[in-house]
Amino acid sequence: MVPRKRHDPVIGLGVLVLAIWLFLMFGRGGFWRCRDRDDVDAPPALSAWPSVVAVVPARDEAALIAKSLGSLLAQDYPGDFRVVLVDDQSSDGTVDKAREAAAASPHSYRLTVLPGAPLPAGWTGKVWAMAQGEIFARKHSSPDYLLFTDADIFHAPGNMRAVAARAESGAYGLVSLMAAWRCESAAEKWLIPAFTYFFQLIYPFRWVSDSRRKTAAAAGNLMLARADLLAKAGGVAAISNALIDDCAFGALMKGVGPVWLGLSKRLRSLRAYPRFADIGRMVSRSAFAQLRFSYPLLALTSLGLVLTFFVPVLLAFFADGPAGVLGIAAFILMSVSFAPVQRFYGLPRWRAATLPLIAAPYLLYTLESAWAYSRGRGGMWKGRAQAHLARTEIETERP
Repeated sequence: MVPRKRHDPVIGLGVLVLAIWLFLMFGRGGFWRCRDRDDVDAPPALSAWPSVVAVVPARDEAALIAKSLGSLLAQDYPGDFRVVLVDDQSSDGTVDKAREAAAASPHSYRLTVLPGAPLPAGWTGKVWAMAQGEIFARKHSSPDYLLFTDADIFHAPGNMRAVAARAESGAYGLVSLMAAWRCESAAEKWLIPAFTYFFQLIYPFRWVSDSRRKTAAAAGNLMLARADLLAKAGGVAAISNALIDDCAFGALMKGVGPVWLGLSKRLRSLRAYPRFADIGRMVSRSAFAQLRFSYPLLALTSLGLVLTFFVPVLLAFFADGPAGVLGIAAFILMSVSFAPVQRFYGLPRWRAATLPLIAAPYLLYTLESAWAYSRGRGGMWKGRAQAHLARTEIETERP
C-alpha cells in the first residue's frame, strides 16, 4: 500500500497569495493601470458654459492659500465663475494672505471671503465649512455647479474648462479629480505614490464611474457637483459628521446621478510632507474610520496586508521548490501592479519592487489610527479630534 502524500502547507500558502494577486490584477477593475485620467479622453469644448461657484474651506492655511487661491482666480473660464473662501476659524492670517492674493489678481472680483461660524455639535470641521459655502452660493448666485476644492491645491489655468466640459458632455452629477501629490522629499517619494495606489485599490476608479456598481468615492482635491442634484441629495448637510468627507460625498452624489473619478496632473497638491511622521499623521487620521472603527475588521485587514504584500516576498526568498516559484510569481505581479503609479509620479521603475517595504509603514499607520481612536484622539486635524462623530454616524446606520 503506497502511503498518501500529505499536503504541503507552504505550497498551499503560495497558491493562496498567487490567487490573491491574480484577482487584484484581473478582477479589481484594473485599478493599478492608472488609465482613468482626465488627459486620456479630453471632452470637446462647450458652446455654452455653465455657471460655477468654487467653495474653498480653509483653516490655518496661510502658507499655501495665496498660491492655491491665486490659481483658482486665474482660471481661463468663459462662463460665470466665482470663488467663496470659507475661513474656518483660522488664527494664522489666512484671510489676510487670501486678500493679498486677490488684490494681485486681475480677477479679484471673483472672490468672496466668508467668515466661518463656530463649529456646531454633530459636524466635522471641513464639512461645516463646505456647507456654509454651499448655502452662501445658493443664496447669492444660484450656480449650475458647485466646485469643492481644498485650500492646498494648485489648479492649472485650463482646469475649470476641462472639468466643466467633462461634466456637461457626460451628463455627470459629479466629476472628481485626484491631484498629483507633492513628491520631492525622500518620505514623499517613498510613500506618496502608494497612497494613490491604495486609494485606487479600495475604490477602483472604473467601478466608481460605473453606474451599475455600488462602489462610490470621490477625491476632495476637486469635486464638481451639479447644484440641482446636490440639493436633491440633501446638500452637504447630508454628510455633516463624515470624517472621510470626500468618499461620503461621492456616495451621496452617486445616489442621485452618474459620477466620474480620475487622476489629474492639472491639479497639484502644494502641501509638503518632508518627514515620514508627517505622512503617518495624514494616513492615520482616517485609516480606522475607513475600517468603520471595527477591531475585527482591523484584524482581518492586517492579516490581508501580511498575506498580500509580505508573504510573497518571504516565499520568494526563503521557500524551496513550487512554493518559492509561486512566491516569485506573486511578487512579480505585485511589482508590475505598482509600476504605473510610479510612472505617473515620474519615479524610476525599480521602485515598483519596493511595495512590500512601503506596505509595512501603512500597516503601522493603520494600527496607530486605531490606537489614537482608543485614546480619544481619532481623526485629529488642525486641533480637532473628530472620529467620534463618524462613529456616531455608523452606529445610527445599524438596525
